[in-house]
Amino acid sequence: MPDTASPIPAAKPGPKPGSALAPFRYPAFRAIWTANLASNIGSMIQSVGAAWLMTELTTSHLLVALVQASATIPILLLGMFAGAIADNFDRRRVMLAAQTGMLIVSAALAALSYSGNIGPWSLLALTLLVGMGTALNGPAWQASVRMQVGKADLPHAVSLNAVSMNLARSVGPAVGGVLISLWDTSLAFAINAVSYLGMIVVLAMWKPDATPPRKEPMLAAIGRGIRFCASSSPIRKVLLRGLVLGTGAAALQALLPSVAKDRLLGTEIDYGLMLGGFGLGSILAALRVSHLRRRFGSEPVVVGATVLMIVGLVGLALATTPVSAIPAAFIGGMGWVSAMTSLNVAMQLRSPEDILGRCLSMYQAVTFGSMAVGAWIWGLLADMAGLGLALNMAAAWLAATLILHFVAPMPTREEGRLDIVPESKS
Repeated sequence: MPDTASPIPAAKPGPKPGSALAPFRYPAFRAIWTANLASNIGSMIQSVGAAWLMTELTTSHLLVALVQASATIPILLLGMFAGAIADNFDRRRVMLAAQTGMLIVSAALAALSYSGNIGPWSLLALTLLVGMGTALNGPAWQASVRMQVGKADLPHAVSLNAVSMNLARSVGPAVGGVLISLWDTSLAFAINAVSYLGMIVVLAMWKPDATPPRKEPMLAAIGRGIRFCASSSPIRKVLLRGLVLGTGAAALQALLPSVAKDRLLGTEIDYGLMLGGFGLGSILAALRVSHLRRRFGSEPVVVGATVLMIVGLVGLALATTPVSAIPAAFIGGMGWVSAMTSLNVAMQLRSPEDILGRCLSMYQAVTFGSMAVGAWIWGLLADMAGLGLALNMAAAWLAATLILHFVAPMPTREEGRLDIVPESKS
């Protein structure tokens, strides 16, 4: 694609430009955000169902943690190819293909679960296929945000997309827990399959005025993206922070189902409420994180977010009841979204339009790939030495990463910036 962004539909009267809710003035963003919220809620309901089903199929903490890892491993393995696809083809069509594929896999998961023909490994295989759809969808989705809103509102649009994910994380788990208790996990999987329909319809109707992409050979396109990221000092810093933070942060979600059921002897509803606390903390942080970055810069926000995740992990290790674990999950959620949103915005503002998908896929591959590795490490450690030790070791890892504040701080406000959003500060 050319270096200039695609024309943006005129914004309608609404929230003040530059405010946290300003992206909702754009009809395309508003429609896609709403459909994405429904899809995210379905995904969270399925996530709860898959994690809880695994606790019923096996007593292995490692296999339970691998449910989370199976959703992110494809991002590590396929991320750069997905980024090149997002830059070489119509991003809207790429998202349509990914959403349709995930619908089909979720429907198969519902059918197998309902019929009782599913085991630990088939469950992992199907969640892995959903993860492949997520890997394909992610770079195209992230890169398409520039086609939905004006330049000044890009950081707020990224934050609002995080709000969507974490609003779903607040509502979806509790709903999923209730549905599983009333029926079984097959209902959770079926609802997720249906939830993709809204996004598919909205994407089919969306006709952005975008310049056709300039196609390159796949390997050459991937190589150009890698070379740019490797040559950019600001982007290298962002990727390094994503790598180390993702490894430690993975324990917050990967071990939560085991904490709820095995350590705290809770029910699926208790697990849903703990995830809901995580999501609520994420929403509150997402609504404020852009303001905090403008006031203090990205580095203090990422450091503060790391401290919050440490507190959340230690709190989960010390919790004795599901009720006492909810505040720890809440704090962990605040830290999680503050860190991940700040990293995402830093990449968006420092990546050229024509290779944006590849840059974002590199970020996702590094960050979510490290989460997959982290989930495996902490799950294995929990099996070998106990959940409490695994949670505390993950907290210790994050504490050790604070040394990067001195040796590899986040890019400063103007460092490496491509002046995509001149009215705000990263």
